[in-house]
Amino acid sequence: MKTIGMIGGMSWESSIEYYRIVNEEVKKRLGGLHSAKSVMVSVDFAEIEALQHAGRWDEATQAMIAAARQVEAGGADFVIICTNTMHKMAGEVQASINVPLLHIADATATTIKAQGLSKTGLLGTRFTMEENFYRGRLIEKHGLEVLIPNAADRTVIHRVIYEELVLGQILPASKAEYQRIITNLTEQGAEGIILGCTEIGLLVKDADSRVPLFDTTQIHAIAAVEMALA
Repeated sequence: MKTIGMIGGMSWESSIEYYRIVNEEVKKRLGGLHSAKSVMVSVDFAEIEALQHAGRWDEATQAMIAAARQVEAGGADFVIICTNTMHKMAGEVQASINVPLLHIADATATTIKAQGLSKTGLLGTRFTMEENFYRGRLIEKHGLEVLIPNAADRTVIHRVIYEELVLGQILPASKAEYQRIITNLTEQGAEGIILGCTEIGLLVKDADSRVPLFDTTQIHAIAAVEMALA
């Protein structure tokens, strides 16, 4: 079994889910007392969030590179960044380490295409929805058609993530708003919805949507187990 290197803390609410999923999946596949071999470096999300919203991406990149080198030094055979937004600097992180980086968008696209779907909606932070590093990868590398909510709804999604979900707050009113936005994307032709922030799966579940929801936390963690056991 390979050792999974996890860069967590963005937020720790979703990092807990990563740790739980990888261990449950290894136990399910191997049985007995098996658990995942892993090493995690958990950053202080307050520092990362401040850099994100100040547009200080060069400093955020250096923080991710430092964390990746730490998990590699700790014995990781490959690295996962336990958040969607910080894949903005995935290329720089990969270039700075000597082990593979398992990209969350690649794992997600593989899962979507395995279900025969090609047109999806994308929810996430404003950075993930609006910039090219994530949506563009899904379109250009994987041939998916990706819809995003309108500007007002993107503001709602972003606010709920940073003011509620990363603090562990799960509010019924916010869930209703997310359901409304998912319905709008479905009516525009989305065959599935990517929960492109690792906290969104804490708020909305499969039963909340008429089309499949692709929880990137679940998908990424399971893909890490598959890589570890390959």
